[in-house]
Parts: sequence; structure tokens; C-alpha cells
Amino acid sequence: MIRDVKLPEISEGVVTAEVVNILVSGGDRVEKEQPLMELETQKAIFELPAPEAGMIQEVLVSVDDEVKVGQPLLRLETEAGPPKHEQEARPEKPGKTTESREAEPHEELAGESEAQVIHETSEQPAEKERQGAEPEEKETAEYEEGKRGGEGGQAEEKVSESFREQAAESKRIPAAPSVRRFARETGADLGEVHGSGPGGRITRDDVKAYLKTRPAGDTGQLSLPDFEKWGAVERKPLSRVRKIIARNTAGSWRAIPHVTQFDEADITELEEFRKQMNRKHANEYKLTMTCILLKICAGALKRFPRFNASLDIKEQVWILKHYIRLGVAVDTDRGLLVPVIQDADRKKLSDLAAELSSLAERTRNRQVKPDELEGHTFTISNLGGIGGTAFTPVVYAPQVAILGVARAVYRPVWLHDEWVPRLMLPLCLSYDHRLIDGADGARFLLWICNALQNPWIMALESD
Repeated sequence: MIRDVKLPEISEGVVTAEVVNILVSGGDRVEKEQPLMELETQKAIFELPAPEAGMIQEVLVSVDDEVKVGQPLLRLETEAGPPKHEQEARPEKPGKTTESREAEPHEELAGESEAQVIHETSEQPAEKERQGAEPEEKETAEYEEGKRGGEGGQAEEKVSESFREQAAESKRIPAAPSVRRFARETGADLGEVHGSGPGGRITRDDVKAYLKTRPAGDTGQLSLPDFEKWGAVERKPLSRVRKIIARNTAGSWRAIPHVTQFDEADITELEEFRKQMNRKHANEYKLTMTCILLKICAGALKRFPRFNASLDIKEQVWILKHYIRLGVAVDTDRGLLVPVIQDADRKKLSDLAAELSSLAERTRNRQVKPDELEGHTFTISNLGGIGGTAFTPVVYAPQVAILGVARAVYRPVWLHDEWVPRLMLPLCLSYDHRLIDGADGARFLLWICNALQNPWIMALESD
């Protein structure tokens, strides 16, 4: 049996991926779960495993190709017969007649019940009507028919268990691929669009109506002059990661009314403690200021839970999370990536140091998994290793706050009736003013400063 191995959906809203490495070629024999190729999506590299053992008949894509969810990537010849449900549903192959064929079972993507089924019959009136419909109406009809067709059995194409573990489990916003593409191109947030189609399905007209509610001129694209009239220019395509960064930061900036609070902490004693620990445990781990901030911010989020929430304007509620997943901004050759450290409040500093070092290295080497880049509740962006006295970090929606850290410097501080040199660490807290007031921001940042200056404060004030 020859089957197409297709690109499944990895996480919410991801409809394309880029082929970065092909690990097999035609004629190769592969085992079940053996990696077939590496693809990049949503800033992460992941491996596509073989759904079952067999022989590679043909590789259908090349390195650097952009592929879509559901697109065949290669053909695999297996010894297994058709799935049981397919044998029952599919009659013996008839001779050439004018009768219409049975439709192929629809494909079910990982973490997804939505499917599109295209019937290849010439006798069905519904199909004739569909061929004359607009593309969006056709996709909607196929979507509804695919849902009905999937109720009777399992999907023909299924990804392996290890691959499913990487797939997002959240419910997908109901919208056709063309509508999603239109939303991305126009900068519309589908999470804020009210769907008028069947079952709340979002149409192109719904997106257009949403765009009209935005302030005039808010298109995300300025009118550019003809730069060539002043000299030679060169046009370079944006990388996949840069496109994602541009879309997400622009969307967050438009949706969130930002306020940035500034303060500084005296870390003179803390820095000496950090150096002592690194000398003592040089062969075990490296304790960094970011690692210490992970522990302190986790304590602050427990003390001030509003900063560990998200805002749902559509439902007029705020969502309090009873877990802590801290994002750490990592500078890579592809752009800024934000992997996640979970349960920092429950881990020792030594464990956090080892985990952070490993996670940052895997992120730079493109080995981080998709689920390690999702689900942040709060983010830390430390630019102190590069420089700068202060900056205004952009909140990563749907988070409501982010802590920026600049370079620590020695400067004179009035202490005990005299000026003494102290190492001062600049901190910059940006937050969503719809949920967090200025007084809340000041208290939150002050608690962090006090914890940096007196680490025992966390033990005294923790719940």
C-alpha cells in the first residue's frame, strides 16, 4: 500500500512550515517513528516521524520549500493494508461506469477535528453548486461536509504518538485557510472577530467588518517612497521567524495600551553571592542574573497574581492562571525567540540554572520543541549582557506584563551618611493598562527590587 505522508497541524493557527532538512531519500527503508525530515514552524524545529515502517517511494518537497498543512511531503510504501474502516466503507473497485464514486475518507489533523473533503463526482448536484461558489463558500461547505464525514470512523492519515505530543490541544478558531491568510495579511486578530457563519465560522466579510472598527489608517503598513531615487537599494525577503515577530509584536502593540514602569535594585551583595556560587559549583552549573530573576519573578507572580493573568475583552473577563510558565527572551541568529521555563516557583536555583542553560543552547541550535515556545504567563527580557540603561519591552499578548533588564552599573549611592559605590540594576516593567493600574505596577516592581536586595523577603511574603 502506498500512502502520502502529509504535514499535520502542529499548533493553534499554524498553517505552513518550512522544510529545513530531509533525512531520507527514495528507496530508503524506514521504521515506525523514524524521523523523515525536519521542518520549522512557529519559531521551532521539529521532526516528522514515519507513521509506520516501509520504503520511501518518492520525496515530494525540497529543502527551503514552504509547505501547507495537509500537503503531501513524501510517499511511503507499506506492507499494511488499508485501515479497517476504509475497507468497510470502500466497495470493490467497479468497472468503468457512469455511476459516481464513493468519496475518500477525510483527513483528520493532529489536535484538530476540522477537515476538508473534496468529492470527485460529476453526478452530485451539491458539488456542481459548490464549483460555482466563491472560494470562501466552497471551503466552508467542504468544512461542514468533512465534519459530517468524520463522524463515522477514524481518520485515514494519523501522525505518530510522539508527534501528537508536540501538537497543541487548544480548540481552533473556526475559519477557512483563505480567511486566515487574509487576516494575517491585514493584521486582524481572529480571536477578536465575531463569526457570522455556521457554528460561528469566521468569513472574509467578518474580518473586513472587524478591520473597519480599528482606528483610521491602522493598516500595519506605511506608504513607502521610492528609495531608489536617492541611490541603490537591495530587497531581502523576511525570514519566517521575522515575519512571526513582526506580526505578533504589531498585533500586541495595537491591542494593548502599554505602560512602562522604571526602577532599579541595589545588587551589590547579590552579585558577590552569585560569583561565589559560580566559583564553588563551576563544574555543575552557572548561576546567572536571569536565573535569579526567574526565581524572584515567580515569587512576585504568586504575591501579585493579576500579573499572571490574561484579559478576555470579548467575554469581559480576566483569566487567572494557577500555574507559572516564565518566558525567557533568547537572542538567536534567526531573531528573538522566547522559550518557556515552567514551575520556576517550585525549583531550586541550581536546577533552574541547569535548565535555563540547556534551554537557551537548544533554542540557539534550533533544537527547541514547539511546545517549549508556547504557554508563557510572564516574560523576562535581559539585555544587560549587551548594554543599555533602559528600554520599553513590548508585552507578548495574551500576557499582560513583561520585565526588561538593562546593564547593571556602579554609581555613587548615599548610604549610612556617606557616598559609596553600589552596583545598581535598571529594571523596566511594561504592562497592560486595561488590567493593571499604575499603583499595581509600582508595587510589583518594588517587590522585585526588594527581593533582589534582600532575597529572604520571598520566604517571608510567600503565601
